[in-house]
Amino acid sequence: MASSFAVPKNIALQTGDTWESDGQVYRLYGVQSCIRGSIATDAAGNKYDCGSLSLAQLGGLFQTAAVTCQPIGRARDDAIFAVCAAEIEGSTIDVGTAMISSGFAFAATYPGGNAVNMSYVVAELTAKSAGEGLWAYKFPHPVQALLQTSQPAATKGAGQ
Repeated sequence: MASSFAVPKNIALQTGDTWESDGQVYRLYGVQSCIRGSIATDAAGNKYDCGSLSLAQLGGLFQTAAVTCQPIGRARDDAIFAVCAAEIEGSTIDVGTAMISSGFAFAATYPGGNAVNMSYVVAELTAKSAGEGLWAYKFPHPVQALLQTSQPAATKGAGQ
């Protein structure tokens, strides 16, 4: 795998965990965003595209922070899995943890249901108990939805 790289500001976001830069698709390792086209409903009954809410959060993070990623492998669809860090106000944070602890992404699992990254599970449970981000909405949990579909679909964002 290549060495670490800075994420440019002119990337094309595809989802709340995937982006394209210079013709290459990158995906946050161990992170599953809400699925685009799925519906999140707030307490007042307003409906939103859940995936777009995840995407907006990742976009905001990438635009406001200096993000550096380390490629760690390739997905079956040839996307590069990466672990990324963001520099925000003098602190370095893991992008996956930031997305999940803010409630706008989730801990990805392998097809058998085991978490790709256990620390992301802790971040997700903490965000859920605090009602952060999407946890303030009613929405179809993307990991559960993917696990219920065919295996190729389930593995796309799950660290395979």
